[in-house]
Amino acid sequence: MHIIAAIIGGFIIGLLARLIMPGKQNIGLIMTTVLGIVGGLIGSWVAGLFHYGNANGGFEWIPFFIGIAAAIVLIAIYLAVRGRSTTARRT
Repeated sequence: MHIIAAIIGGFIIGLLARLIMPGKQNIGLIMTTVLGIVGGLIGSWVAGLFHYGNANGGFEWIPFFIGIAAAIVLIAIYLAVRGRSTTARRT
């Protein structure tokens, strides 16, 4: 059940990251989900470094927002690397 939740959460984080980013990103849904999952893991890890604890229960907003920011950076890196490799093949 945790794997399904991670996939759904990663998909949501990836989509939100793409919505926030300016411009058009030519990335498929699978790569959006993968980068969102990695962004979510980074968000949880960074929040843990600062000893974030959700004392009241409920949804953990801080790791979620950090995960979106991390996914934005990961998408930008992915687009830069993919754009460079596509350009290199054309010449």
